[in-house]
Amino acid sequence: MNDPFGKVDTHSARPVRKRLRLPLLGAMIIACAGTAQAQLASLSPAPSGTLAKSSAAVYTAVQREDSRATSLGVRITKEQEAATERGLRWLAANQNDNGSWTGGVGYKLNDRYRTTREGDGHVGVTSLAGIAFLGGGHLPGRGEHGRTLDRCVDYVLSCVNDDGYISRGGTRMYSHAFSTLFLAEVYGMSHREDVRIRLQKAIDFIVKSQNDEGGWRYQPLARDSDMSIVVCQVLALRAARNIGIRVPKSTVDRAIRYVVDSAVKGGSGRRMDRWGGLGTFSYQRQARSRTTFPLTAAGVTALNGLGIYSDELIDRGVDYLNSEFDRFNHQYGISGHYFFWYGHYYGVQAMYTKGGNDWKNYFTRLRTFLLKRQRPDGSWMNSTGPGEAFSTAMACLTLEIPYDFLPIFHR
Repeated sequence: MNDPFGKVDTHSARPVRKRLRLPLLGAMIIACAGTAQAQLASLSPAPSGTLAKSSAAVYTAVQREDSRATSLGVRITKEQEAATERGLRWLAANQNDNGSWTGGVGYKLNDRYRTTREGDGHVGVTSLAGIAFLGGGHLPGRGEHGRTLDRCVDYVLSCVNDDGYISRGGTRMYSHAFSTLFLAEVYGMSHREDVRIRLQKAIDFIVKSQNDEGGWRYQPLARDSDMSIVVCQVLALRAARNIGIRVPKSTVDRAIRYVVDSAVKGGSGRRMDRWGGLGTFSYQRQARSRTTFPLTAAGVTALNGLGIYSDELIDRGVDYLNSEFDRFNHQYGISGHYFFWYGHYYGVQAMYTKGGNDWKNYFTRLRTFLLKRQRPDGSWMNSTGPGEAFSTAMACLTLEIPYDFLPIFHR
């Protein structure tokens, strides 16, 4: 079976070595011309394995004694670890009895968030919280937060509908993708058959919901697409394929084309004008669709998730994110707007994959910003969006990227 995903250097066409912690897939080769049109070839997939250490053992094995450990040149500090653990403890203390976390179900409307349902469990927020615990080295059924994760898994599984759509109370494709990603990581650690069955159904739903453009939208089977939805579906597909779940190569090929066509290019392709500069990615593929910091972070991370790691589009996107970092934080970070959280959730993944000074400078500046804005109770603000469980989960995930526990965040 051809493997549609894999880490590659698209200029030298040689597989790039990565560290293995959970079962990871074999490499593929993508030959990208100047326009990043990918031609896929496969190598044999790597043998699968399991994560067999307890939560406490995993965490102890990587404990950063005296703050000396580094991740690609970034020192993991005691302050960073303490802030992350305070955030996780806040999440644990605010989990509902049914295993969910409360969040405002709704949708973004320009730079606002319109809530359609409040006061109940939000499956997308719940899944992000679950991923945050996994990203901190915790496992279901083991250690301090084992019971918290058990209840979280049970709740997410209860939200999987017969057709595979993961939705509760009107949540949409964002939540479906985050929940699918969470289940993929859980299955990679536990190999629970009940998780595998529902995960495969959720992946099949993503595949069936891909439209003619090659993308996805807020609702399943919509005719148009947007980058903010596409990236989370791509990462869910990638995480699932990492642990042996079926993902058609044709689905990946069509998604690559959509993401590449959404980039603002110079000389050919999408025209540069006041709607977007070179290196940005647009909200939708149509001409004159807006470009933003979060959408560009999403575009770069989507390309990485689809197996493209070395390309001019990525280099230009990274340059744009670096140039707009301070302005974006000033505009959206002070209030904890949802743009800030999802923008940096994808931005930090893009920079971690890029490595070097881009990663080091981006993360250390963002870490300083986040540590200053954590509340005394361990949470982070979310003035516009689903709520504090969302923002706190996102903050923890961002700070955990250098821990390198989750395969989906590996370089």
